[in-house]
Amino acid sequence: MAGGGGTTIDAPSSTPPPASPAGVDVAVGMRSVRKTYGDVVAVDDLTLMVNAGEFFTLLGPSGSGKTTTLRVIAGFEPADSGSVELHGVDVTRSPPYQRPVNTVFQDYALFPHMSVIDNVAYGLRVRGVGKRERHAQAADALKMVRLPDIGARRPVQLSGGQRQRVALARALVNRPRVLLLDEPLGALDLKLRQEMQLELLRVQREVGITFIYVTHDQEEALTMSDRIAVLNHGHIEQIGEPIAVYERPQTAFVAGFIGVSNLIERDGHRVTVRPEKIHMLTGDQPSPPGANVEAGRIRDVVYAGVLTRFTVDLDAGGELVVARQNTEAPVLSADGPGTPVRLAWRPDQAFAVSQGQDQDPGPGEG
Repeated sequence: MAGGGGTTIDAPSSTPPPASPAGVDVAVGMRSVRKTYGDVVAVDDLTLMVNAGEFFTLLGPSGSGKTTTLRVIAGFEPADSGSVELHGVDVTRSPPYQRPVNTVFQDYALFPHMSVIDNVAYGLRVRGVGKRERHAQAADALKMVRLPDIGARRPVQLSGGQRQRVALARALVNRPRVLLLDEPLGALDLKLRQEMQLELLRVQREVGITFIYVTHDQEEALTMSDRIAVLNHGHIEQIGEPIAVYERPQTAFVAGFIGVSNLIERDGHRVTVRPEKIHMLTGDQPSPPGANVEAGRIRDVVYAGVLTRFTVDLDAGGELVVARQNTEAPVLSADGPGTPVRLAWRPDQAFAVSQGQDQDPGPGEG
């Protein structure tokens, strides 16, 4: 690439997920777990450590193995090989009812013939807790999710967001050490989903329970998580804090799946750079000192409200997408299709990536 300072890139990492820091309680430990359904390998040699009190997200497309991983932790599916530990106790062969976990599903799974208070108290009833005590604990759980006055209602009388919070209260009332959430907000509209993201975060911070959250929504994962594991074909492609996974993707799959990213090949390297990191220069505008610079022509312009996206065909081959914030009213006619431009970005904003697993998730469990 042309540029005053050359191209500086970070090499992709192939190291396994790091162990938890010394002194940190591991809530969930999975070692070399494999799970198949016939000829389909849903989870393949997966090793994962989740720290106590974390909001940890399993992120990936349909068929990546994230839901299967959750079900193996819960005990709903037995692992073909490998081990599962919960707070240091091997539960690999333990049934679900012997594991200190609860699960919140996307479809809520509330009993329609029961009142809200009885739905929330159901797990306590199964454990033999007396009616007065279980109703008191259920009422406390409803207060926790900010629904203190709906105990007498039936699920059909609630909105989608209220039903989801009731399902959360029912899971929390048993005080599990780990709460598993399988796409719990998937059935909600965008605005309500965003509100519930904040609500889930608030509850998790208040109760301090380890949350393991499954989603295919990248923005949801970036917004809510302490750490993210990106899954593809039953493998972990990358694991880390949201800012690290987004800003420094290690594989082509992670770069392409989380947000919008550009992949180009130069000098035998596959390099990724995010659209918002690229400056688009026209005419005699000077290039930033030391920047990588590529010349090309605008092919497409898409106005998307808060920003405008430009697709640029590069003279040296390939294409880059550039995102320009609409801080002022955009003037699309000045930078329309066919306009010659130069694209510039700092060397430390481009990273070499490995190929990783095949980007097509293919058939299999989520």
